[in-house]
Amino acid sequence: MTDSTIPTARLGADGPEVGVQGLGCMGMSYAYGPSDANESRAALDRALELGVTLYDTADMYGLGENERFLSPFFKAHRDEIVIATKFALTTPPGEPTRRVIRNDRPYIRQAVEASLQRLDIDVIDLYYMHRRDPAVPIEDTVGAMAELVAEGKVKHLGLSEITGAELRAGHAVHPITAVQSEWSLFSRDVEISVVGAAVELGVAVVPYSPLGRGFLTGSFASAEQDLTEGDFRRTQPRFTGENAAANGALLDPIRTVAEAHGASLGQIALAWVQQRSQVHGLPVVPIPGTTKPGRVEENTAATRMVLTDDELSLLEPIAGKVAGDRYADMSFASSSRE
Repeated sequence: MTDSTIPTARLGADGPEVGVQGLGCMGMSYAYGPSDANESRAALDRALELGVTLYDTADMYGLGENERFLSPFFKAHRDEIVIATKFALTTPPGEPTRRVIRNDRPYIRQAVEASLQRLDIDVIDLYYMHRRDPAVPIEDTVGAMAELVAEGKVKHLGLSEITGAELRAGHAVHPITAVQSEWSLFSRDVEISVVGAAVELGVAVVPYSPLGRGFLTGSFASAEQDLTEGDFRRTQPRFTGENAAANGALLDPIRTVAEAHGASLGQIALAWVQQRSQVHGLPVVPIPGTTKPGRVEENTAATRMVLTDDELSLLEPIAGKVAGDRYADMSFASSSRE
């Protein structure tokens, strides 16, 4: 492993230049079971050393705890990094497992002030609408977000889990810098309409879960049997029961390609996502999540891998064979509105 830094890409036509791979920080305090704070801090430091400059969080990760945890690192490296956070998902009092989507102006203004306070910064570099409430016109939501730009609270706007039509409608109100959606060898819904719209409008795509929430690395075979209580992957249809067994067989072609490169399964999965930039002709900056410095090194090394046409052809059919939905409740995903 060398310490060469990763290449860079620009988010959107006028957005910031960032490392071509970012870091998803959710698991440092939420969703994937216990994590070690010291190890997570070491992962943040190692990522920056290797040229990772886009760090992704959200107000709902640990109900604000993730933003608080990241704040000291962000403040120490404020001029070197791009901070992305999100609003829209909230948990009603006394109902810890329920999620409510809020896209209305009063909530957006409340959410941005709370995130700024937790992060202890003056301005958010990239502010996403985390999920879409179809009851609120996207033009109204982006209009409220645009007010935050005019007021200097936010620099750039992003949208997550939207359709191509919703991206076009939002972009007409205010330029959208990035779209965040799940994109991996297991999840290609974003290609239905969003990627084409992003190319047309000059918007970057920031894939979350590019490693299929860890399943594409081969690190677990069944969420029910292999993951700890409290890990939310135990509720996801793809990783449990017969679906998990069927999907495990889909890793075989990834293993074949990995052996040819002397690489890990995760590196091949990431290299495939990184290569979407050349395939589709737009900036693609995946944000694999990890809490371990060694995994950061492994993940960033994938930015230097190039898969051949034959290898890409071998991997192409995988997504179409995946058993199970991405979420138990697919109303939270853009594909439900395509």
